Amino acid sequence: MVLRLTGISPSTYYWRKQHLEPADRKSYGGRPIPGFSSTIDGEMVSDDCIKDFLLSAIEGDGYPYGYRKLTKWLRREHKLVINKKKVYRLCKELGILQKQRRFRPRLPKRRIAINRVVTGINQVWETDIKYGYIAEERRFFFVQTVLDVYDRMVLDFHIGFSCTSVEAARTIHGAYRERVGELDCETVAVRTDNGPQFVSHQFEEACAKYDFNHECIPVNTPNKNAHIESFHSILEDECFNRYEFKTFAEAYATIVEFMDYYNHRRLHGSVGDIPPAEYHEACVSNTAKPAVIKL
Repeated sequence: MVLRLTGISPSTYYWRKQHLEPADRKSYGGRPIPGFSSTIDGEMVSDDCIKDFLLSAIEGDGYPYGYRKLTKWLRREHKLVINKKKVYRLCKELGILQKQRRFRPRLPKRRIAINRVVTGINQVWETDIKYGYIAEERRFFFVQTVLDVYDRMVLDFHIGFSCTSVEAARTIHGAYRERVGELDCETVAVRTDNGPQFVSHQFEEACAKYDFNHECIPVNTPNKNAHIESFHSILEDECFNRYEFKTFAEAYATIVEFMDYYNHRRLHGSVGDIPPAEYHEACVSNTAKPAVIKL
């Protein structure tokens, strides 16, 4: 049972038990461990002394080093003739090996935003980040918004003192849940700038999970993300400039209320002077006047 859980073959386990239990490498044909190394001057240095060197290294400048750099350090500082395999073994015996780097699958290169003609909802979503300020706490906060270019609806948003790649990806999950019953995911393009949150593995993986086409605008071309920039201008003029936030809780509640107002009650000139949510319903029911948006 234990072998099956650990994924070890029984034949491998019993062979090692019979042949490798003694610490003597001669028992399976290997060269015995000499127990020392030499310097370039021919002086012998014991393994115990080398271990002391390694411990002194990680307590000083060598703390972040792995065994490869520690090998270089031993050669440089103590003139030892030593290879990385031996340093690996000594580090393992001392329990000072660095954790192995986590493997990250390689993602496709970022797509550059192309010129598009938008003729319906859920074809292009834009997302970006806006800064707000809390006067009494003297600190900034972040608002990230996902906007449907066609009906101008806010699909999801994040408000916080940080906007990490994980939090940016979470808004994509939220936007998906908002429109899940209406989506042909392969036709959705998620357009962003080249901010670190949006070029991260987490954000790419979130888009890939739903088969969204993530595309980044060229550097210094905010006009390619004009609709989310326009929304952030509305957020600035009609929300941030009307209030002087005293606490984060006050800012959070005010912005959440504004997002609901924007979607369901604010008359939007770009969709026929009706609220975006009402225009969205008209699009779903095919009663809205057809429009074409060129990006």
